[in-house]
Amino acid sequence: MNKNTVLAWATFIMILVGLGLIALGAFRYDDVAGWGFASVGIGFFAIAWVFNALKGRV
Repeated sequence: MNKNTVLAWATFIMILVGLGLIALGAFRYDDVAGWGFASVGIGFFAIAWVFNALKGRV
């Protein structure tokens, strides 16, 4: 595996974790903790976006 493949897998895993966190915030927790889970999930999406942008440059 080269660096681009590792970044692609990291992006894919972070998208899955982000979706899981957003789903937890939306369906499991109805109080303030749900907002926290959802915001952390959006943060995972932002980091995955950066990993995807770095794929051809590293």
